[in-house]
Amino acid sequence: MQPAGLAVLLVAVWCHAVPAIADVQPEQRNFEPSTDPALFAFDRGAGDGGLYTFDNLSVAQDPRAYRPDVGALDFVYHNHDEMTRYLRATTARYPNLTALYSIGKSAQGRDLWVLVVSASPYEHMLGKPDVKYIGNIHGNEAVGRELLLHLIQYLVSSYGSDPYIKWLLDNTRIHILPSLNPDGYAASKEGTCDGGQGRYNSRGFDLNRNFPDYFKQNNKRSQPETEAVKDWISKIQFVLSGSLHGGALVVSYPYDNTPNAIFHSYLSQPSLTPDDDVFKHLSLIYANNHGKMSRGVACKTASPSFENGITNGAAWYPLTGGMQDFNYVWHGCMEVTLEVSCCKFPPAYELRKYWDDNQMSMIKFLAEAHRGVQGFIMDPTGNPVERAQLKIKGRDIGFTTTKYGEFWRILLPGVYKLEVYADGFVPKDVDFMIVEQHPTLLNVTLQPAKRNDGSQHYRPAAASTQYRPQQQLPPGSAQGSGSDEGILSTLSSGFNSLVNNIFG
Repeated sequence: MQPAGLAVLLVAVWCHAVPAIADVQPEQRNFEPSTDPALFAFDRGAGDGGLYTFDNLSVAQDPRAYRPDVGALDFVYHNHDEMTRYLRATTARYPNLTALYSIGKSAQGRDLWVLVVSASPYEHMLGKPDVKYIGNIHGNEAVGRELLLHLIQYLVSSYGSDPYIKWLLDNTRIHILPSLNPDGYAASKEGTCDGGQGRYNSRGFDLNRNFPDYFKQNNKRSQPETEAVKDWISKIQFVLSGSLHGGALVVSYPYDNTPNAIFHSYLSQPSLTPDDDVFKHLSLIYANNHGKMSRGVACKTASPSFENGITNGAAWYPLTGGMQDFNYVWHGCMEVTLEVSCCKFPPAYELRKYWDDNQMSMIKFLAEAHRGVQGFIMDPTGNPVERAQLKIKGRDIGFTTTKYGEFWRILLPGVYKLEVYADGFVPKDVDFMIVEQHPTLLNVTLQPAKRNDGSQHYRPAAASTQYRPQQQLPPGSAQGSGSDEGILSTLSSGFNSLVNNIFG
């Protein structure tokens, strides 16, 4: 691309995926992108053009119904050892589609297993997104844990026969963490629909209240499970994520917290992100493809109902230290919370019903990673610019490029402006358009900044700095000031605990 002027790059889409970039050897355990420059050049394409190898309408057929192989995985609950054996057996059986790794250990020393399902399980595919599902962050909310195990089985067993699944795995790396809280699960009891037994980790901490929070300082001691997730998502640039919960039937989207502490937030006041349109769209994709969720029927007479099966998190009830807000604000990953069962730990014989309700939703949701704008940030010689800072004008939550200059952003159809900043380079704005039929490929070349003496001024990229919205704190208060301490904080904490145990 010539450096002068703004460019709108809409690239034609092939309706079939190219073969895998490289053969994967089962014994390799490398989860970092390949360092082979030939692979980078192949994926990037020539100059600022290149051919985009997939789109979100390229496969006419919907995913086919899943017929489980009960010999491999039945609809029963699996304890940690049984889950571990299943994951290892799956990796052994499908070495070219799966890779198993642990992001760390729970407080009691259980591995936090992640299984990658992809046509390139051991290496990131340049230009193609990484997505994730996380289950069982609350140990007693067990349905999501089993749904993710069956999702794994569905994906690997359908790759050779289902064109939609083949397209998805050829163009996406799906990371599945079935249980973030295996210690809490071990303390839970099947058939218990309500209550808090097993909700917390073994040290008594709610893991979905344990992340850094944008609106309010979170002073809770960080737990090993939380630290493992924070380290994980700092190393892999996830584009899209879903966290599976139980206790309600709704998709909840950011923000989960509000700038106004305590009771104001319990009056159903939404706390909207700059990407509210995208979050509502993602939530509706899941709810509308679900067997029941979009009807918005309340789980119980006294429980709230949700229009179209979706809700803003803070409008439902606010919380501090939630995982979805952390993913979005700190790492630009669009995560939503998927409440998939009214009963937190229903009898095992109901699991098939939950699978039937959620199968299509789980697949269609992941495919949304291929919506919006994607591309590379490069210097004039064609080398990638790592940790370039990007944001969409008017949407002040930023995102950064990978070590290979890649970026992704989910956006709905429209005209946008991408703002690009990188240390040592002249900032650049680029106009572009998003259409419904396929993602937009946008490659941007940055020009090096020059000092007063005319010499080129290169500096290594600094640590990633996200563009975040200005905090709207109440007058006289400050983050970390302790202004919410005392009797009001005590009452609020008690109310939070009650709400948590009821809803999830």
